[in-house]
Amino acid sequence: MGKLGKIAIVGSGAIGIYYGARLAAAGEDVTFLLRSDFDHVREHGLRIDSVDGDYLLENVRCEKLTSDIGEVDLVIIAWKTTANHHAKEIVTPLIGENTRLLVLQNGLGNCEYYADLFGAERILGGLCFVCINRIAPGHVQHTASGLVRVGSYAGASCPENFTETCIKSGFPCEWVDSLEKAQWMKLVWNIPFNGLAIAEGGVDTQKLLGELNLEHEIRALMSEVILSAAAFGHTIEPSFIDHQINITHKMGDYKPSSMIDFISGMPVEVDAIWGEPLRRAQVKNVSVPKLESLYHRIKAKTLA
Repeated sequence: MGKLGKIAIVGSGAIGIYYGARLAAAGEDVTFLLRSDFDHVREHGLRIDSVDGDYLLENVRCEKLTSDIGEVDLVIIAWKTTANHHAKEIVTPLIGENTRLLVLQNGLGNCEYYADLFGAERILGGLCFVCINRIAPGHVQHTASGLVRVGSYAGASCPENFTETCIKSGFPCEWVDSLEKAQWMKLVWNIPFNGLAIAEGGVDTQKLLGELNLEHEIRALMSEVILSAAAFGHTIEPSFIDHQINITHKMGDYKPSSMIDFISGMPVEVDAIWGEPLRRAQVKNVSVPKLESLYHRIKAKTLA
């Protein structure tokens, strides 16, 4: 058994496959919950095409039902927030007396949701800063970054040697003192780039910054997110906007995950990424007209 004990990956899409495979390849005891990819992965393993080196994980531990996995030490929730309504049924068989849940999801409100179901003392939140796509069954393409920032939702302790184990598994990991601030910081990028990529009909980040000349709109949305965070006591320096724009230029024609869901006809995480931040800003009487307009544009696109 690895240093982190038994681990279950719930949501074996791009995020779940990439980080789960990294941990498993480093010797951690990882079992993937799989449905559509189950037979393929059992026969062919998990393939990662990565800027850090391609590899194939063979003899993958995987199951179709969490009842066949049983209680584990760490559940990594890596499915989209649109699947959260299945959590009680699917996650409950994995929960033992000392089980922790690491929620790797975009937006706001997710840790609260899992805390209500399974207890706040179990909940850790994680934010993935990575350019990654699932391109075929059991096959992920990783093109940049990979940092995971992890924090406690309500005092839950981090598993011993967690960040060190992640780093040894091939991806950077940082513990943050304020999970909520880290969530707002990620929304500075996610709200404009994922949102405008959908609102403009399904375009990549290069097109948003180049041909469509939307940098001013992007900066305005980022400023509204920073103002909203400040209303909750989280200071994000304005220079963070320049940093986000600069790193996005370097991504080239990157396709944000929400845009891929949109053009593929899959459910989009509208509420977690745009709806909940908007509601929280409004509760604090923060003026966010750009965010409100974008939210309604995305709703119109995804409900069409």
